[in-house]
Amino acid sequence: MAKHQQLTNLEQLFDCIGKAAEQKRNEKVSIDSIMEMIGRRSFGPLLLLAGLIILAPVIGDIPGVPTIMGVFILLVAVQLLIGQEHFWLPKWLLQRAVPSEKLLKAVEWLRKPAHFIDKLIRPRLLIFVNGTAKYVIAIVCIFIALTLPFMEVVPFSANAGGLAIVAFGLALIARDGLLSLFSFVLTGLTAWMIIANLF
Repeated sequence: MAKHQQLTNLEQLFDCIGKAAEQKRNEKVSIDSIMEMIGRRSFGPLLLLAGLIILAPVIGDIPGVPTIMGVFILLVAVQLLIGQEHFWLPKWLLQRAVPSEKLLKAVEWLRKPAHFIDKLIRPRLLIFVNGTAKYVIAIVCIFIALTLPFMEVVPFSANAGGLAIVAFGLALIARDGLLSLFSFVLTGLTAWMIIANLF
């Protein structure tokens, strides 16, 4: 796949991540390297990347990863709201890296469900992914990003938050409004889970 080709499904994203990992065999793969593959102008793929890192069993379970991804999501979502076309991230965040072997293992683990999910998504209910809806999604993602540090101490909530981010990202790249609606519901359930456990 050529660099910065417009992504439309999960498998294409995994192709990009896998290629970034292959180029760094026996080394660490930085967020910057992955972003070079997927591009820095599309909100959906960047959301999808952050959510998948949180969900990946060999990466997302590392203490601090959900919080770091929360910062990533927060910065990207805020820039979307203020009209930035090219998303900027600080150098310290771009340099965060994981071993290429762990990344490749996570990609292989996620490929099978990705193939199944890609068959289910399609453009529909566009009102929930286009125009104003994209900004509403950004605001909800900011809420998730701000609560991710708390999710690290509430069992399973980080997984739910990561899944919501993945679903929002996938909804945007596939233009699937039904998936976007699912994400809004999942975010509400995640918020309830955090409140019920902390208060």
